[in-house]
Amino acid sequence: MDDIESKIPVVNGNDLSVASAMSNGQDPQQFLTIAMLVLFVAFIVLELIKPFGKINKKAYGSSFLTNTTAFIFNNIILSLLSASSLFLIAQNYSYLGLLGRMDESFVKFLISFLLFDLSIYIYHYCSHHNEFLWRFHKIHHSDKSFNVTTGFRFHIFDNIIELLYKSIVIVVLGLNAYTVLICELIKALFVMFHHCNISFKGESFVSKLIITPSLHRTHHSKLRSQHDSNYAIVFSIWDIIFGTRKEDVPEEIGLELIEAENFAQLFSLAFITEKHFLKILRMLPKGRR
Repeated sequence: MDDIESKIPVVNGNDLSVASAMSNGQDPQQFLTIAMLVLFVAFIVLELIKPFGKINKKAYGSSFLTNTTAFIFNNIILSLLSASSLFLIAQNYSYLGLLGRMDESFVKFLISFLLFDLSIYIYHYCSHHNEFLWRFHKIHHSDKSFNVTTGFRFHIFDNIIELLYKSIVIVVLGLNAYTVLICELIKALFVMFHHCNISFKGESFVSKLIITPSLHRTHHSKLRSQHDSNYAIVFSIWDIIFGTRKEDVPEEIGLELIEAENFAQLFSLAFITEKHFLKILRMLPKGRR
């Protein structure tokens, strides 16, 4: 078996800090969790210091509690499955994929990251347009507030399905194990960043390259015509190429019929579709005109 260091993607001529940490025996999931918590605190402070618009304290508090509870629950369940399993799958099966035989280099890392980001765009698009996937993904969109904790608001089944999808992507593309870990870390950073309730100078220009809070705020609009847009996670080029980019400013955040005020409701709402709500509404007696 080749030495493990030969599998580390060369980005700047030196060993990557992530790869070095993994070589010293640190668990990938533990590394990602620590990194996410550090970034989470930084973004919380940032959006409290300079928020985009006025903060509704009641809605923010409810959102914060529900979303962090979802994060803790999901993290406990996925701690046995997520980054560690993706890392191991890449270590053992990446040689089967399209890039598996390609020498490690910055070019390979860049191609790998672009293809990984594109694959997540595809999955996100399907999550909005496939009824089964939307059943779980709509939980993420049920937040009436838009803040960094919204990036944690996912149904456990949504996370598990995405995990299975990414496992297939890793094998098909032949992604290096450490590249996978770096991709997951960057993805986690951007998920928190573009859910952050902030605005900054030059954001319109930056959004031509990457997804920013203003673009993702449109994605969380209550209007389906607006929230079925801006599916990219890191590079905004995918939305431009596939014609799914919108730059509207939403009047309201959340979903029309779906609402969850606590974690129990958050979990349960995946099993009640909009069709169920409409059916119940039709059964209710209508008042006199």
